[in-house]
Amino acid sequence: MDTCHVNTMSLIPGEQAPKACRRSQQNDEPRTALAPAWLQRLCGHLLSGRLLRPGGVQAVLRGILEEAGAGAVRGSSAEAAAADWQKCEAIAKILSSCPQQSLSLENYCQGICPQILQLFLIQDKLMMRQFQRVATATVLAMVRQHPQQAKEHLLRPLLEPLLRCLGEPEGSLEDLPAGSVLVEEELLSGCVETVYKVCVVGNEPLPCLLGALQPALGAVFSLWCFTKQNVSSLRTPCQEILLWFLEKSEQQASLEALEGLAELRGSPRLPHPHCQFQVGSEGGVVATIREAESDEDEALYRKLSEEQWQLEQLVDLLSQCRRGSLAGDFFLGCLKELSQMASERDPAPPSQGHPLDLEQLCHPALPQQTRQLQVLRLVALLTEGISDSLLTDIRQLKSGDFGSLKQLVPLLEELSRLHPEPVIQELAADLSISICTHRAFSTEAVRTAACQALGGRVGGAAAQKPPGSRPGQPQGTDSVAQGSSAPCGPQSQLQELLSEAYSPDIPTRAAALRLLSQRVERREPGALETREKVLEVFVENLEHKDSFVYLSAIQGLALLSDASPQDILPLLLSQYAGAPLAETRMKVGEALLRTTRALGDLAFQHREKLIHAFLRGVRDPDPSLRASSLSNLGELCQILGFQLGSVVHELASCLAAVVKTDHEAEVRRAGVHVVVLLLRGLSTKAVEVLRDVLLDLYRLLKWVVRCEGDEVTVLHAQLALEELDGLLRQLLFPPQALRKKIEILP
Repeated sequence: MDTCHVNTMSLIPGEQAPKACRRSQQNDEPRTALAPAWLQRLCGHLLSGRLLRPGGVQAVLRGILEEAGAGAVRGSSAEAAAADWQKCEAIAKILSSCPQQSLSLENYCQGICPQILQLFLIQDKLMMRQFQRVATATVLAMVRQHPQQAKEHLLRPLLEPLLRCLGEPEGSLEDLPAGSVLVEEELLSGCVETVYKVCVVGNEPLPCLLGALQPALGAVFSLWCFTKQNVSSLRTPCQEILLWFLEKSEQQASLEALEGLAELRGSPRLPHPHCQFQVGSEGGVVATIREAESDEDEALYRKLSEEQWQLEQLVDLLSQCRRGSLAGDFFLGCLKELSQMASERDPAPPSQGHPLDLEQLCHPALPQQTRQLQVLRLVALLTEGISDSLLTDIRQLKSGDFGSLKQLVPLLEELSRLHPEPVIQELAADLSISICTHRAFSTEAVRTAACQALGGRVGGAAAQKPPGSRPGQPQGTDSVAQGSSAPCGPQSQLQELLSEAYSPDIPTRAAALRLLSQRVERREPGALETREKVLEVFVENLEHKDSFVYLSAIQGLALLSDASPQDILPLLLSQYAGAPLAETRMKVGEALLRTTRALGDLAFQHREKLIHAFLRGVRDPDPSLRASSLSNLGELCQILGFQLGSVVHELASCLAAVVKTDHEAEVRRAGVHVVVLLLRGLSTKAVEVLRDVLLDLYRLLKWVVRCEGDEVTVLHAQLALEELDGLLRQLLFPPQALRKKIEILP
């Protein structure tokens, strides 16, 4: 069966594979009637049979993805890339599902899994990316659905080159001659790169996947340590694999893995003593059998040097791990073991009458003493490498912490009124103000009390009382009072602006917000480093009733999102979905639109999140928010150049439901207005872009003209029909152009 037949079968709606492919192509092909049941069964049987033949998976993929690969080479649009991704996901679902005619799941996995692993080795530039994407998605789907079979037929063969370095199967390295190649460069490089694609790029920390990777972690770690001393393309993939395992595993599993890499426990094991890594000719690494060394002192020196280097790299790996508690817990575990070692008594000297005791004492391999020495070296390196950051990196309050702290405000206010001591009353009042303003207004009394409570570790020199300051004086006021005697630094000016952003005086508050926006627009380091605090200030000022204040906050949010869209835009989207007040959500929606307008072409990667956020806003009980969300949808479509992709179906269904069922006239007007914007903005492209929903929109507009009681809504519908009539006339009856044509007769 050739690739043309495979491609044809994949387009027929069938049982397993055809259904998935048909779902992936709904955005590209017009809807067709379902094929007869016998044709579905026949196509499914033929496709499954072709998959199980030698090279069948690759042939099927070439048949289905040949257009996607060509589009990628020509430089396809974002919509085409998204369609290709959906097609790859659909194919992965097909490959991970056992067909009905297969004898058993075990037989199916034996035939299909080796072909899936071969997809990672494809060197065809035209199809390589799609093949590897399908292979990665299929491996993850198999691990999710059939973990036992995936571990045996996919993960173990995938990790076999790394496990071979560990000496598996047992005794396999004993008889190999010195200098022989254990794992070839191409095989080892392909193994590491494939593990990187499946684990790090796929990024699904499934228990089966983590459990299968854990035994091979020692080989990856030793390989990474070797690449740190040489130039190799495998350095970054190895490091990312190690960090991914440590960050995605359970805390206890990560700690056990670290102990194994430090040789404090048996698993994961480091490579076999006979195995060594050497630089390959193509920038990779080759594993060979180590030659025996005749000089015992030289061998001991080499072994100790390698162990010291690996421990240093383990500490370096911990310092790069983004799981903050892991390094601290591992350090504490080593310290506990060190204290336990110190409390243990030395064993009594053996008696001369027991030869076995003397033999045990003289034996060169003493596991207990070796472990103690390893713990001492590790604690020394951890103390030198990461203890400073662990002991001095005080945890900073985040926005979520203030929600819990605000529960203390009524108690603090009661304490400030009823406590007999004036000092406690003043401290309780100042602390209440500091919590309500999220530390933007913090008095010296609160900072001094915090330093005393924590033993002077908080604030450092900044917590010291400046000369001439009075107890209880606000920090922002103190900086202003000292402005005449000493110039304020950029950081103190920023803190002053943050304090003034909560001022009860409206002009002062608005001016502070404008100045903060200017600092963000100029990309000043101080404003960007404290962007979480600046974001809180802008979001809280959205709730202000004065338009001068909340418009300044909206402008600041747009500028802050432009400076750091990956961090700020998700927070704005969550704020838009979860803000309790409808008025605040409308203001956040305006900030999202300004942000999208400022991002320009970069907004396409956030397209679906923005559209879905506004679609959820259309379902809100508040009619004003529903109308605002529809208006935002129309403007967002204009900003995106009406390149909506597959979301156009959801948008059309939403507009139809709103126009037909909403009880508020202003919401129905907004819904019809979005249709007008779509038709007017797309112009002649509307027939192509809206081809699947254009008939539904036309019927909707005709229904509005006939049945709608609101005159403004009817007017909008008539305008939309005029737009539709004009563009169809332009397509059906293009203007005639007179041209001269000269033909040479034979």
